[in-house]
Amino acid sequence: MNTPPPPLTEPPPEAAVALRGVRKTHGRHASAVQALDAVDLDFFGGTFTAVMGPSGSGKSTLLHCAAGLDRPSAGTVLLGGTDLARLSETELTRQRRTRVGFVFQAFNLVPALTVRENILLPSRLAHVRPDRRWLAEVVERVGLRGRLRHRPAQLSGGEQQRVAIARALSVRPQVIFCDEPTGALDTTTAARVLALLRQAVDADRQTVVMVTHDPVAASYADRVVFLADGRVVDDLAAPGVDAIAERLAHLGSARAGGETPSW
Repeated sequence: MNTPPPPLTEPPPEAAVALRGVRKTHGRHASAVQALDAVDLDFFGGTFTAVMGPSGSGKSTLLHCAAGLDRPSAGTVLLGGTDLARLSETELTRQRRTRVGFVFQAFNLVPALTVRENILLPSRLAHVRPDRRWLAEVVERVGLRGRLRHRPAQLSGGEQQRVAIARALSVRPQVIFCDEPTGALDTTTAARVLALLRQAVDADRQTVVMVTHDPVAASYADRVVFLADGRVVDDLAAPGVDAIAERLAHLGSARAGGETPSW
């Protein structure tokens, strides 16, 4: 009797960013603070991950180490298979300029530059010829075609954040890291910004890693990772707003009571 072939399965997605045993300690001796504690985590290519947790849980530190903005005290960070710890500062800067995009709550636009110049800045710093057709598409997506000659001070907060997203997309990065990108925006504008990030994943198969405190923002993600005291304590696939809010409330109450959260 012939044995039937095994069912076909989808190959596991490749990790765009992988953290192995990552620790980050601030300060020394008695004043030392363990911001990250032996974190093992993969951010898979073509997916949207939200990172959440109480204040001081290590969210932003995780983002900065994963993006190569900060070096961990121990452990390994792989960006597309490249071990960031083995790179010189010059090589690390080159990786950030060509393979990574950044979107932050404070926008981080250059006030003296126009919208167009801010969007082109990563290409100029990397000495890369910009793809004009791609840039035109990016500008169209973010709805800023009529604002390219304006400077940041002439824009609303939502428009400035859309410039930051266009700048991040401009070099077609493998990974876009976002630190509270909707924290300073109203609900309607925040939804538009999150839709742009979602489109980068769905249409362009880019990877988005977003730190947020907002369950509604996190609900746009494919996956939500929860941190507490520098450790990953939960990892949920496509949870709804209510499930996210419940996890956060549990984390907050456990921390207030001095407990170690468990799921």
